Amino acid sequence: MGRNLRLENLTKRFGTLTAVDHVNLEIEEGEFVCFLGPSGCGKTTVLRMITGFETVTEGKIIFDGKVINDLIPQKREFGIVFQSYALFPNMTVEENIAFGLKVRKRPKKEIEERVDQMLDLVGLREWRKLYPAQLSGGQQQRVALVRALAPDPQVLLLDEPLSALDAKIRVRLRAEIKRLQQELKKTMIYVTHDQEEALSIADRVVVMEAGQFRQVGRPVEIYQSPNSSFVADFVGTSNFFRGVRNGDRVHTEKRDFKIARFESLPEGKVFLAIRPEKIEVFRRGEIPEGLERSNLAIGRIDVITFLGAAVRLTIHLEGEEVISDIIEKEFSRREFRQGEEVQLYFPPEAFMVFSAEEGSR
Repeated sequence: MGRNLRLENLTKRFGTLTAVDHVNLEIEEGEFVCFLGPSGCGKTTVLRMITGFETVTEGKIIFDGKVINDLIPQKREFGIVFQSYALFPNMTVEENIAFGLKVRKRPKKEIEERVDQMLDLVGLREWRKLYPAQLSGGQQQRVALVRALAPDPQVLLLDEPLSALDAKIRVRLRAEIKRLQQELKKTMIYVTHDQEEALSIADRVVVMEAGQFRQVGRPVEIYQSPNSSFVADFVGTSNFFRGVRNGDRVHTEKRDFKIARFESLPEGKVFLAIRPEKIEVFRRGEIPEGLERSNLAIGRIDVITFLGAAVRLTIHLEGEEVISDIIEKEFSRREFRQGEEVQLYFPPEAFMVFSAEEGSR
C-alpha cells in the first residue's frame, strides 16, 4: 500500500462560495502529481488543505491510513515550496537549509552532513556562505527547494514554484525538479496553470475547473483523449466546430465532415475538436488519392508564426479561422506563403467529438 495520500469528497466553502467541490483522488507514494487549471479554479486551495493551512469544510484527507484533517501543519511532516522563495534574508544559504533541521533539534553533525548533501543535489556547494540577495531568482528557488527537502518530508508540495522566473530558467529548473523527484522517489504535488509544465513533469495530471476535477490521467491521455471540450481547449490547442451529428457525419454551418471516433455519443448537437498538428495542408494541385472528399476545404493562409520546431499557419476558411501546425523542416521544403490559397484536410479519425450539452466526450 505504501504511504498513500487520499482525498475523499474534499470540499471547501468560503461563505456561499464553493472553492473546492467534493473532489476525490488517491496519490501513491513516490508519485508526481500536477494540479493544472486556470486561476481561481481551486487548485491552490486543495494544496493548502493538504498542508493544513486551510481548514476542511467537508470530506477527509487521509495519509498513511490516518485522517489528518485536524493535524496542525507542523505535525504533518510535509515540505512546501512557494512561488515567492520565502528565504530568510539574514541567513546564508547553508543556514537557510539547516533551519528546519535545527527546529527539529537534530544533532549538529547530522545537520552538517545533510546540508552538504542538499547543496550537492542542486550543485550549490560554492554558494553556501552567500545570502539570498546575492543569488539569482533561479538559485534562490533551488535553495528553497532543498530547504524544504532537508528534513526529509513524506510529501513535498509546490505551489507555482517557477512562475516568477523567466522562461529559460523555468525549463531548466523544471527538469531539475523532475530529476530530484525520481532520484529521491518523493511524493510530489505540484500546482501550476502552465500546461506545458504540467505535461512535461507529471506522472499524472489533474485538470481542474470551477472547484472540480475534470479529468485525471497520464499527460499523454489528457492530451490525446480529453474527456470534455474544456480539457481539449485548456490542455494544448484545438480547433472547434459546432454541428449536429447524424451517424458518422457531422453537419456544421458550412460543411459536412465525416468522423471516425464517436463511440457512445447521442445523436444531435456536438462540438468537434481537432488538434492543429492533425490538420493536413496541401497546395491546390497536390492532393493525394484516397482522401475523404467531404473533409477537404479551401482556405487562405493569413498569418505564419514561427514556433521553433513547428510553424503555425492561421488559415481563413470562409469566415472561420483554423490553425494548423507543420514541422519547420516540412514548412521550409514546401515554401508556403502568406496569402496563398491552400487545401486543408481534416482526417476523420483525428476529430474528437463532444456532446454540446455538457461539453463532455
